[in-house]
Amino acid sequence: MKVSMDWLNEYLTLDVDPQTLGEKIERTAVEVDQVYKMSDGMSKLVVGETLSVEPHPDSDHLHICQVDVGEDEPLQIVCGAPNVATGQKVIVALPGAWIAGHHKIKKSKMRGVASNGMLCALQEIGFDEKIAPKAYDEGIYILPADSENGSSVFPILGMDDDIVETDLTPNRGDMNSMNGTAWEVGAIYGKTPKMPTFSLNEDGSRKVSDLLQFSVDAALAPTYKMRVVSGVTIQDSPLWLQKRLWEAGMRPINNIVDVTNYIMLTYGQPLHAFDYDKLSSHHIHVRLADAGEHLTTLDGENRTLRDSDMVIADDKHAIAIAGTMGGLDTEIDDNTTTIAIESAIFDPIKIRKTARFFNLHSEASMRFERGVNKDDNQNALDHAAALMAELGLGQTEQGTGVGSDTPVEPAKVSVTLTRINHVLGTQLTVDQVQNIFDHLNFPTDNDGETFNVTVPARRWDIHIEADLFEEVARLYGYDNIPSTLPYGTMTPGALTFKQRIIRDSRRLLEGAGLNQAISYALTTTAKAEQFMMRDSEPTELAFPMSTDHTTARMNLISGLLDDIAYNVARKQKNVALYEQGRVFYRDGDAIRPLEVEHIAGAVTGALTKKTWHAEADTVDFYGIKGIVDLFLHDMGLSKPVHYEATQAHAQMHPGRTADIYVGDQAVGFVGQVHPEIASDYKIPDTYVFELNLQALIDAPHDQQQYEPISKFPDVTRDIAILVDQSVTNADVVALINKRGGAHLADVQLFDVYEGVHLPTGKKSLAYTLTYRDRQATLVEADVTKAFDKVTAALEKEFDAEIR
Repeated sequence: MKVSMDWLNEYLTLDVDPQTLGEKIERTAVEVDQVYKMSDGMSKLVVGETLSVEPHPDSDHLHICQVDVGEDEPLQIVCGAPNVATGQKVIVALPGAWIAGHHKIKKSKMRGVASNGMLCALQEIGFDEKIAPKAYDEGIYILPADSENGSSVFPILGMDDDIVETDLTPNRGDMNSMNGTAWEVGAIYGKTPKMPTFSLNEDGSRKVSDLLQFSVDAALAPTYKMRVVSGVTIQDSPLWLQKRLWEAGMRPINNIVDVTNYIMLTYGQPLHAFDYDKLSSHHIHVRLADAGEHLTTLDGENRTLRDSDMVIADDKHAIAIAGTMGGLDTEIDDNTTTIAIESAIFDPIKIRKTARFFNLHSEASMRFERGVNKDDNQNALDHAAALMAELGLGQTEQGTGVGSDTPVEPAKVSVTLTRINHVLGTQLTVDQVQNIFDHLNFPTDNDGETFNVTVPARRWDIHIEADLFEEVARLYGYDNIPSTLPYGTMTPGALTFKQRIIRDSRRLLEGAGLNQAISYALTTTAKAEQFMMRDSEPTELAFPMSTDHTTARMNLISGLLDDIAYNVARKQKNVALYEQGRVFYRDGDAIRPLEVEHIAGAVTGALTKKTWHAEADTVDFYGIKGIVDLFLHDMGLSKPVHYEATQAHAQMHPGRTADIYVGDQAVGFVGQVHPEIASDYKIPDTYVFELNLQALIDAPHDQQQYEPISKFPDVTRDIAILVDQSVTNADVVALINKRGGAHLADVQLFDVYEGVHLPTGKKSLAYTLTYRDRQATLVEADVTKAFDKVTAALEKEFDAEIR
């Protein structure tokens, strides 16, 4: 909620700095996102009057304007706006002015003609596209004719008003209105706000009961009322009303629609205005939609309704999705003369489900979901009718049409002083607590130490004594509540083995050059079923927030690929990411999924950048495998790690993918994303890995020990063998390690050759074998003996030819 300080001061006389007020609200009530003025960072924007507008001689769209800005001589300004004309009051950025986006305006020449400033559109001085009036989308903004030349535009447009932007929690829907915010600020400062007043003159000749009939299901709409205003003229709202709206982040439309939004901001009560003459009948129904029923909403979308969606209908068809968005057929347009105003309270659960299904999270639906003040329903309706009649030059017809009006008793909650002090750890007195309830304007009967509190309808979030504890605590001041230590024996905190492994895993992958990513745990069913490491049923949400977040993920890679696609779309060619998190497997008819810790990585482009002395190291299978090797080696696993080529993963490249085993247990896979999948994600060649981190945590681990560097020299021997192409490096290394003897310390492949000088179907592999004895200098004969055993084993096992 964007709270205007000028508007708030109409409720309360506040001699307080806006920043101080924002901090007070944050410490007492709800979070404050920011305190700002729309004019922040801008200067030298004044009112100008176009004395003459002539075509530019060398352009078919530019105009040369002589503009009076209150100085001795007019300024010559070249302007390209299509709506600029003689005799307009316009926004002028003088030479040296700063406008939105931190742009400075300088004297310049445009097609050879001097231009001493700029005529501005609202968007150029900080107004969001969503709130600037549509009539000025393609041109400059025209100020009121009585604006004084040379005066600052900031007060005229409300840009000098301080705005306190609050971030409301779901339980504080009462602060989604200026009335509710004023009550809260009044409670903080011990003041009683002055609520808005109005005069409603029912000067129409007809009764609303003769104009409208109702059929309302009270379970869907406990309160449903309407008024009728006739003889209106549709026109722009006065500037004071437009300022109220765009300060709150809303776009002015016309005097009727703007009043509904203004009343919603004032009372927190959403309203809707129907064109009375466009109703096919004047019998209003509040009902559930028929399955497959269609309605074109105000945004132009033809929506297929479900039988769980609540609608407003006439005798023929639906005319609005209740509490969410009106229908196009009954919208207010320039020819409208009679308005039917709806003020209702709808079932919040149905509103929320419908808004999420259609992705129509409007200002109205958000307020209905969080609650509205039932006591202000009639006031909001009457105030809206009075304003529409005044601004539209019309008449309010007599009476209110009532479809339903279910009375609601105020909540009554009792609490004792002893209980308050026990829960809060305070020593408050009866007078202090009574004073807090008085500041809140909660009627309270004080029976000794017992407080019998009647909660006003405007605070529908308070039902039980715990709610009153919170009210007392925050008004007393959280900073004033004494700090105490818990009783009992204190034990030092420490990380569990699993927590240490997870934290070490993150540090290790960051050290390898990967950046941490955090993806959504909810994705689409199709993406959830990609890159899976085991069979599982998808876990789908009953009421997802959007179609892109319907299913609990069963892999981490798809989220990382979305992240890579996001970066690639923004011209980032080298992206290396990892994510540690949980995946959700569900077996059969199980209600809840099994949560398993996984860790995954994805790399595209180069692992290292090109420098003056080295080329870029573009990632390939061996690069990503090296990262996995480093990670698994650091885990200190007791069982050996090995890789097996596989084609079992449909989303992976069939010739560049390997399963990862610890002993006989499969713990993950590594390789290149299949080119077709990469194309679907709109990313270049990308290499990934995913590991079952929980399986690695549960696997046996060796105690990692550090040994001093050997004082005795190593002995190396090279061997090159000719083997069949089907023989893998992993098989050869495994055999060498098995037959290499006690002093074999390392085996390193340094050359692979396949060419015309070798027999068909053969390849040459060359290895360096390193021998080391930490206790003594190796003897040549011992090394030769061990090396001969390796040679013999290779010849026997692989029919290898020693080259």
